[in-house]
Amino acid sequence: MREMKVLLVDDEVDFVKTLSKRLQMRDLKTDTVYDGEQAVSFAKEQEPDVMVLDLRMPGMDGMEVLRQIKKAYPKTQVIILTAHGTEKDKEEAEKLGIFDFLKKPVDIETLVDKIKAAYKKKLELTMSAIAFAEEGEFDTAREIMKNEENNKSKPGGE
Repeated sequence: MREMKVLLVDDEVDFVKTLSKRLQMRDLKTDTVYDGEQAVSFAKEQEPDVMVLDLRMPGMDGMEVLRQIKKAYPKTQVIILTAHGTEKDKEEAEKLGIFDFLKKPVDIETLVDKIKAAYKKKLELTMSAIAFAEEGEFDTAREIMKNEENNKSKPGGE
């Protein structure tokens, strides 16, 4: 199985570097970028499996990054990690298809568990869609991807 690709996006350089080191000590490969524009550019070159995304950043904020990533790469699972997110932000992000919404400071083991669960979800989406595509059911495969993302934003799951 290939290595999981995790992208950390936060304008607080020291924070994101420290977080990256802590995740790497737990055998998670991470890449880091420091603003929204870099996040979108990185995703175009190397689609991440899981993105850990801050909301409040100068220039392109996290919500706009989320919109663009979910539109272009619906299987990429996004975990919002923010110190300043509101309940309204959480609701909007859920409608856009986030995997989870966490507040800083976050327990590192909780974050690791969320990243692994998000990766598992991406693999499940991919395998389900592949199975239908292999049978020539391309419309069904596309619907699976779309429906799975929409289901995440419906009430009933954190």
